[in-house]
Amino acid sequence: MLAALFNALATRDPFAADHARRVTILAGRLASWLGWDEPRLSSLRVGTALHDIGKVTVAESILRKRGALEPRELAEIRIHPAAGAKLISPVGPACAALPYVLYHHERWDGTGYPTGRGGDDIPLEARLLSVVDAFDAMTALRSYRRPLPIPRALAELSRCAGSQFDPGMAAAFLDAWDAGVLHPEQPPLPDPLACAG
Repeated sequence: MLAALFNALATRDPFAADHARRVTILAGRLASWLGWDEPRLSSLRVGTALHDIGKVTVAESILRKRGALEPRELAEIRIHPAAGAKLISPVGPACAALPYVLYHHERWDGTGYPTGRGGDDIPLEARLLSVVDAFDAMTALRSYRRPLPIPRALAELSRCAGSQFDPGMAAAFLDAWDAGVLHPEQPPLPDPLACAG
């Protein structure tokens, strides 16, 4: 069921599927570097792979739009975390993915969405994903802009630590990057949905 949901997203928005794969690899490397155990890493692989699954409910014209979104379109995009949580909540194995799916756009300062949680009220899983998700979004080619150079994206993570991002998680990402743990030339991790059925 989870693989079918991921495939539905990949069909509607190939960029989102590629983004999910990259985010899953980076998040897995960061969490491993932080010492997360295998059950938690397994949940992470499912949660990060499905974090944008709610975008299957967003109009394709919005997902593929070149240029800035209108306020109405931005409001539609912002429903995807809650829509994704609603989609996966009936699927038993996906319960551990809920913190990733529902809270990955919350901000440390409490100004994120969909719930406006802040600080330690945001699950740790979502705080890790938020940093990795933003890094990939900045460094990947988008339909509306070119990728940022990696040094600029790293500087942005540092600048937004304590406002957008958990400062400890942003620092961990930067330390892991400096240690070479997150560099793209590292061997890939296993397919995140191979065992999710």
